[in-house]
Amino acid sequence: MDCSRCITLENSRVRLRPLDAADFEDLKRVAFDADIWRYTLTPAPQDNVALAAYLSQTLQDREAGRRYPFAIIDLETGRVVGSTSYGSFALPDRRLEIGWTWLGRDFQRTGLNRAAKHLLLKYAFGELGCERVELKTDARNHKSQEAMRRMGAVEEGTLRSHCITQGGLRRDTVYFSILKPEWDKLRLTVFREFDSRG
Repeated sequence: MDCSRCITLENSRVRLRPLDAADFEDLKRVAFDADIWRYTLTPAPQDNVALAAYLSQTLQDREAGRRYPFAIIDLETGRVVGSTSYGSFALPDRRLEIGWTWLGRDFQRTGLNRAAKHLLLKYAFGELGCERVELKTDARNHKSQEAMRRMGAVEEGTLRSHCITQGGLRRDTVYFSILKPEWDKLRLTVFREFDSRG
């Protein structure tokens, strides 16, 4: 995937655009909440310096082609309220991962995450020609797993002692996926409110 491209996606609820250093002030309003980072590989930023370092690393990852981070913009407020990314690119195999997602506490369980996932899935299957999109989460993060099931992702299994997470602990990782034929149905059911073709 060409991570230098400017991809902006929008539906009735959310806009996704490339994350930028200028988003720092908006992110400050929502990022300093340890609970939303509990199961991420990245520790919660505790102050402005840590948040700036997180943002800088994220942008470096895009420049290096490791992932494509988006700012999540809530259309009701016009504010940047979190971030999500494409990554783990294997486009010769027509697959990638959606992840690195976090939202400010006030914007969780509002439908914003589902609206953002709609845009990412639609673009991945439609414009990028993917046949498979992967999602994964810490095995302890039951809320995230339930959200993935509700959006129609299929649980594939758990990779034990998969990677190192915060505090140097090894975590088990639960993998989910959505395949292109499944997406063709999901966009007309789970995501029908966002899909103009539905």
